[in-house]
Amino acid sequence: MSSKKIYPSFLSVKGKKIPFQVVRERRQSMRVAVGKRAVILRMPSGILAPGLEKGTTWVQNWLEELTAKKPDALDHLLLKSYENGDILEVGDRRYTLQIVYEDRKTHAAKLKGDIIKLSLVESADPMLLQKAIKHLLSRVVAQDFLPNIVKRVDDLNDLYFQKAFNKVSLKYNHSNWGSCSSKGNINLSTRLLFAPQPVIDYVIVHELAHLVEANHSPRFWAEVKKVMPDYKDKERFLKQNGKQFDF
Repeated sequence: MSSKKIYPSFLSVKGKKIPFQVVRERRQSMRVAVGKRAVILRMPSGILAPGLEKGTTWVQNWLEELTAKKPDALDHLLLKSYENGDILEVGDRRYTLQIVYEDRKTHAAKLKGDIIKLSLVESADPMLLQKAIKHLLSRVVAQDFLPNIVKRVDDLNDLYFQKAFNKVSLKYNHSNWGSCSSKGNINLSTRLLFAPQPVIDYVIVHELAHLVEANHSPRFWAEVKKVMPDYKDKERFLKQNGKQFDF
């Protein structure tokens, strides 16, 4: 059994709310790192509360110095904060958020017209709550957009590839924009819905091309280029702007 214990919370760095995790484990010294989802402080399991407070202050100072040198170093960690009545814009659609906190065991979300109602557990941990809201919004928006996305995949496939595939899924994925499985399932990230349509089309074409070449060989890229000669511009756009496409 692992002796590692993880304590999630937040730090405020230059007015920005940053996810912060303290990991207590068997080690001799403290170490801080900026991870994909949080700033992580690893510390010896035997350190008591005063040591934790000192370690947190050390991390705070370290992050202040880091952001002074690299202002965008923590941008990928910023969690959006939603309030009742906020407007969520995804593509050409605008949703009004109706947020209620209730004495309930699980979070829930429901779309009615252009209103997304979020029923949230009132006693939820703040850090876990923001992540839950992100995934609830992603799921509801995915259901709303899926018919259009499926049609777009069908249209591009019929126009350029004429290959059989299994199904199209639209789910939250932070690690990639899309994938094509060996069974012919095309998976697209809901984060892609924030991108311009030509960029969405590029990712769809990219995944459809895998039905021809299940790799990233020169032959694969030739298939992509045949359909979209400027595909490198779309890739560059995602690399430069992708961090802001999120719930």
